[in-house]
Formats: sequence, structure tokens, C-alpha cells
Amino acid sequence: MRDIWVFIEQDSGVVEESSLEVLTKAREIADARGYLVTGVLLGRGVRGIAGGLGRYGAHRVIVVEHPILESYLGEPYASVIGDLIGERNPDYFLASATRNGRDLAGRLAVRFRTGLQAHVVNLDIAEDGSLVGHVPGFGGNIVAVVRNVRGRPQMATVALGVFRPREAWGEAEVEVVEAKLDPSKLRARRVEVVRRGYVDLSKSRRVVVGGMGTGGDLTLVRELAKIIQADVGVSRPLSDIGVAPKDIYIGSTGVSLNADLAVIVGVSGAPHFVSGIRNVKTVISINKDPEAPIAEYSDYLAIGDLFEIIPKLIEKLRRGV
Repeated sequence: MRDIWVFIEQDSGVVEESSLEVLTKAREIADARGYLVTGVLLGRGVRGIAGGLGRYGAHRVIVVEHPILESYLGEPYASVIGDLIGERNPDYFLASATRNGRDLAGRLAVRFRTGLQAHVVNLDIAEDGSLVGHVPGFGGNIVAVVRNVRGRPQMATVALGVFRPREAWGEAEVEVVEAKLDPSKLRARRVEVVRRGYVDLSKSRRVVVGGMGTGGDLTLVRELAKIIQADVGVSRPLSDIGVAPKDIYIGSTGVSLNADLAVIVGVSGAPHFVSGIRNVKTVISINKDPEAPIAEYSDYLAIGDLFEIIPKLIEKLRRGV
């Protein structure tokens, strides 16, 4: 039976929801193909949460515990998981495309000289057993269908927010494996953890997104977001010029929204952007160009100068009109 391994990212015992997204998708594929799904969970004192991963799709979970593994560190994580892959030879290895997931997958792909599909927005396994992913290219202006043809395990990192986790199965079988780590041989160690505290926009129910039409001034965007109790996102160009962090840009290579409401301000609507709002229930756009592509993807479109429209909207919202 083919085996799909999924890296379960956690920090101090808290599992990243993006890992659950990948786990659920892996189980859906596995059920269709008759495969097995194995979660790989590294950490410190985490065996208690392993069985519950079965509800999200894992048939079994391999747990490796060690103080060094409490939070992600590339060298020991890649060493432990690489040794497990070498011993058990899984067919597929998937991880969410977080910073840690990308780092780990890259290290493992080099070690095993296998193909790695990066930041896929859709995933399946073909009849011949090859991993097939939809990968954004050229800034997201195209989506290429990619098939792994060489190496084992076949690997992919999955974009955040493109799949939804489901609790549809039972408890997983748990196997605890001893960590083979010598701390004295590590070439890097964790000195300090600094948390910037950015919101995971893939979980937000309301989002106001600013684009280049704002001229890089997000004051009104933030003010509107505060009034309607929404989080703030941006288009990729604003992130590229340093106006906002990469953690909050929307699109095929950034965050995919699953919100009830997104207010899109000054965004033209290029393909790589709109792929990140396809799961939003209601899209309201403000744009001075009635021919902007974003119009096609909006439920409501306000045509005009955002610097005139938003202050009036804010005023009405404050008055409760």
C-alpha cells in the first residue's frame, strides 16, 4: 500500500492549522486511491496530541520527542525525518508552505535527490502513481500542471489556505520513535524566538485588502478595517516594495482567503491576486477603473477615487447609517 507522509508542524505543542489542511487533502486522495496517510510529528511532550490528528485524516502518526525538537530547527528536524524516510521509504512527502515547511522540504529534496513541487494550489495522484500539482508561475499569472517523474519520496509543499481541514475520521494509531540526536554535533542552536504576531489571514472572517491604488498609504485601509472589525491584507506589489510584510499579501504565492467578506481597495485584480480570493463568500471592491479585472470577481463594485469613497464610508459607518 502506498504511503503519503504529511509533516505536522507544531510549536510548543500547538499544531499549525495549515498542516491540518494538508492532512485532510492527503486523506481525501488516499481514500480515493486506497492509500495510507501517515503524520510525522516532532516536538517535546506532543504524543498526547498525536491520536487526535486522526480526526483530520491521519491513519497513523509517527511521534519523535526530544527537547531540541520543541520548536522547528532545520538541522535536527531534517536529520530525524530524513532518517525515518531512509528507513521506511514512503512514496510521498507533503508539507504546508510555511517558512518552516519550505525549509524542511528543500533540505529533504536535496538529501534524497527527488523532485519537489513548491507552493502547489491543487494536488492529486495520477493513475500511474505520479504526484500531480498545480503550481503558480510568473508571479501567479499562469498555473502550471506539474508531475513528479524522478526520485522518492515524491514531494510537494502546499500553499496556505487553499484546502480546508475537516474532522471526518477517527483516532489515529500512534507510534513513538526514539530521537537519534547528539546536541553536541548540531551546527546551529536556537538563541531567541521573536514573535511578530501577524494574523493568519487564511482564518480571518473579514479582511480589508489594500493595493497599489492606495499609493502605499494604508491609513484608510486600517481605519476601515478597525471599524468593521476586519484584518488587513495587501496585494503582492505593496509587499514587494516593503510597505507591508510578506506574511499578509494575498494571492497564489501568498495567502488564500476563506473569509465571509473581503473589501478590496485599489487592487487591479491580476490572476495571481484573484486566485487568493476565490473562496471568499462576498467581495466588495473599490476601484477608479471600471474596466479593472477585479470587477469580474466582485459581488459589488464601487467605481471612484478610494480617497473620496472610503472617508465617506467610514463616516457613515461611525454614524451607524
